[in-house]
Amino acid sequence: MTSYETLADLKPLVGEVIGTSDWILVDQQRINMFAECTGDTQWIHVDPERAKSGPFGTPIAHGFLTLSLMSAFMGTAFDIRASKMGVNYGLNKVRFIKPVPVNSRVRGHFKLVGWEPIDNGGAQLSIEVSMEMEGSDKPVCVAESITRRY
Repeated sequence: MTSYETLADLKPLVGEVIGTSDWILVDQQRINMFAECTGDTQWIHVDPERAKSGPFGTPIAHGFLTLSLMSAFMGTAFDIRASKMGVNYGLNKVRFIKPVPVNSRVRGHFKLVGWEPIDNGGAQLSIEVSMEMEGSDKPVCVAESITRRY
């Protein structure tokens, strides 16, 4: 994990990678739990036998499951010690470039693309998150996350 003391320490780093997360295993249990929470129980995610004859040959993670891992990735990629909290403000362009087969490991690379001061001594950070799957030459998902940190 990369640590920064203050939000201001990030301002000169616009355009640079500010952290890379630990790997997370996307196993069938995680996929099933996400399906149960969201109601998205499509067979390509939750039916391993049927998925064998499907277009991917195995169950795949939901795209939104992959996207939702961004918070977990952020928690191991970088830390801003003087920041007490952060809130999601939104997302810009999101693309699911490649499916994530069951039992794959994924991680996130965080590139700071914008830093703006906001009220209460905070900063709005625009961060490009490129989610990588172990063994793949292309990202599985790329999104721009906007967070407000205080």
